[in-house]
Amino acid sequence: MACIFFAFRQTRVRQLSLDRLRNEPEETDNVNELSSEEIAPRLFARRHYMWPWVLAVAVFPALWWLFSIPMVYTAALSVIIALLAMQTDAIWFAWRQDRIENQLADAIDLMVAAVKAGASIQNALDHAAQDARKPLRNELEEVVGRIRYGDDPKDVMEHLTDQVPLETFRLFATTLTVNWEVGGSLVRPLASVGRTIRDRIELTRRLRAMTTQSRLSVISVILVTYFIGGLIWRNDPERMAAFLKSTIGQSMVTTAMLFQGVGIVWISRISKVKF
Repeated sequence: MACIFFAFRQTRVRQLSLDRLRNEPEETDNVNELSSEEIAPRLFARRHYMWPWVLAVAVFPALWWLFSIPMVYTAALSVIIALLAMQTDAIWFAWRQDRIENQLADAIDLMVAAVKAGASIQNALDHAAQDARKPLRNELEEVVGRIRYGDDPKDVMEHLTDQVPLETFRLFATTLTVNWEVGGSLVRPLASVGRTIRDRIELTRRLRAMTTQSRLSVISVILVTYFIGGLIWRNDPERMAAFLKSTIGQSMVTTAMLFQGVGIVWISRISKVKF
């Protein structure tokens, strides 16, 4: 099925390319309308909000049936696992954002050097796309390819900001769009954009370094709680087992575990950089 889908997609792209090369205005307009409808925004990175809870639902019966853990503890552990999975996904998403923004700053420096040497905007984008790494390389190659096929640069830049919805890419796309429509020198505006992006990256790193202490403090408190519980279990396992099996003990421990999960989400929210 994958091979059939890939072959059909390649055939469709080849057919659209051939139609665009025709000289009839009416057919070209129809192809442009068709292509704008078919090309949907493809985000370079996505947040997965449902998969952590799917994982929690899958872990719940495993903990309950295989390890014979009481249901209240199983439910609390499943919720904590889901919240930790969400935080892991958020960290992965932030890492990909930082990676593509760093790549964009390097690509802008290369474009500035190419424009200074006398290259056009399209050639500068082409050189930047060839030198860039994934995931930025895929985005720039799509921009260069669509411009070569005759798409309006303004629409191409808008499509780029839809695929990479970051402030740095909006600034980059706006700068190129204004230069395409108005003209003039691109060296100074593009160099200013590159410096602005690097300043944002540096500020983001500093803020994250300042909030690292608070995140580590919350993690340390949570780990110390389980460490103390393990020591109590080792010193007096009979009383600890009776406490965990009692209704009051189960309610208190489950509530504490749920509050720990809430604390993890809360500290992640207040430590998130927004500017």
